Amino acid sequence: MPRLGTVCTPDLGSNLQSRDHMQWSEEEEAAARKKVEENSAVRVLQEEQVKYESEANKYWDTFYKIHKNKFFKDRNWLLREFPEILPVAQQTEEKTKELSWDHVKTDAANCFSRKHCPVPEERNCKESSTLSDGQSEAESDFSNLSPEAHRKGPLETESFPGSRATFRILEVGCGAGNSVFPILNTLQNAPESFLYCCDFASGAVELVKSHPSYRAAQCCAFVRDVCDDRVPYPFPDGALDVVLLVFVLSSVHPDRMQGVVNQLSKLLKPGGMLLFRDYGRYDKTQLRFKKGHCLSENFYVRGDGTRAYFFTKGLLIHKRK
Repeated sequence: MPRLGTVCTPDLGSNLQSRDHMQWSEEEEAAARKKVEENSAVRVLQEEQVKYESEANKYWDTFYKIHKNKFFKDRNWLLREFPEILPVAQQTEEKTKELSWDHVKTDAANCFSRKHCPVPEERNCKESSTLSDGQSEAESDFSNLSPEAHRKGPLETESFPGSRATFRILEVGCGAGNSVFPILNTLQNAPESFLYCCDFASGAVELVKSHPSYRAAQCCAFVRDVCDDRVPYPFPDGALDVVLLVFVLSSVHPDRMQGVVNQLSKLLKPGGMLLFRDYGRYDKTQLRFKKGHCLSENFYVRGDGTRAYFFTKGLLIHKRK
């Protein structure tokens, strides 16, 4: 069975102080609850909700066309929060460096510097030239796989991107690569590792592929809507060690979240991990919403058409079951 690692916090970039470490007084929690009751009293009209759902990828695509890769900070905290992203040997190396930092207090740039290790050549994710329907050539290579062929184990299929790797990671909702590149920089000394990343906004995927740190020999970026289980991934089921969901499940309609988690779980090896971090209930972002932006309980739409859900740990435990 896959394991689930969870953290519900605001996206604070390098600031790791988060609500799951805070103890609220009864008065503070009551005030937050009252604020949420007020801003959720008026709901978005149903026909508009249908539009936000059916055109969700368009809203995010517009977001990345406007902001490029300038909106979010790189998540350099990610490996400290989730060391499971790395292979075991790499975790040990990072821990040793962390201890060295604590005791020696060397300059950070020297303490975490890495020599580049060449990555073995293999059939990688094709450079994406966009097709008329918005798909990339890399995606179209896998679009004709039958469900039976797609569900075969890694050793039963033809070569696929990352097939030679012994440790594979998938980041869902990669955006402009704010998690991708901190991970890739760390994996330079782990040529046996491979990173997949996907987003349903094609503009975001293009930003990742055009980044100077993108290495097709160790990373495959592709367009994918995780709510659409009809399209196969560019690797077979049971191929992944880690699936990473960082501030992405909150943008999915609550009614579809369980299906997304179920589908992603099938991609994991036995004992693989699904790592999750997202907005927590009564986050300041939730409290700042005005009336008329609430779609359903704890689910809101921003002014740009993108959406956000606010979780509790109890809800996550329920979905895990």
